[in-house]
Amino acid sequence: MAMNLCHRLSCNSDRWATEVKNQLLPWCLANVDLGDNALEIGPGYGAILRVLVDMTPRLTAVEIDTPMAQRLQRRYGERARIINGDGTDTGLPADEFSSVVSFTMLHHVPTTDLQDRLFTEAFRVLRPGGVFAGSDGVPSMLFRILHFRDTYNPIPPETLPNRLRAAGFDDVDVEVRSGRQRWRAVKPAR
Repeated sequence: MAMNLCHRLSCNSDRWATEVKNQLLPWCLANVDLGDNALEIGPGYGAILRVLVDMTPRLTAVEIDTPMAQRLQRRYGERARIINGDGTDTGLPADEFSSVVSFTMLHHVPTTDLQDRLFTEAFRVLRPGGVFAGSDGVPSMLFRILHFRDTYNPIPPETLPNRLRAAGFDDVDVEVRSGRQRWRAVKPAR
């Protein structure tokens, strides 16, 4: 697992689940239509998945950590398809999803190359016209301290737009607020 004990406790807390529901998702998904078939990459403990299951008719989640994926399957398996797999190579069909989302997990992807592969995979599985949206922290000393002995590879927000465009996305928008960044990017219609 790429998270220290303090971080795991925080991400599994009711406080975090409430913040996700009341602050993070309303900001990140404002004016974003998830459509009829959404994919979440890296749901972790499921605080965001818990809200997303009520926002789209079909939800799939890909989680790389086997115990986390099993936990999510037990908790949400009747309401969402949970896949224990790698977000950089999901094995899912191309052009399958109306939206792909990823929240507060990119900094746990250990290399820039793997992050870019995740962007490319999100692009591949999106339908033309579909949106890739999400959020993550921005590099800071406080963010680094929280990740003591964690995998910590945050994306500087000034580099994210070009990295998303390199994966094929158009209409890229990145916004920073209160130590977080959100992004939206669209797979061009054919």
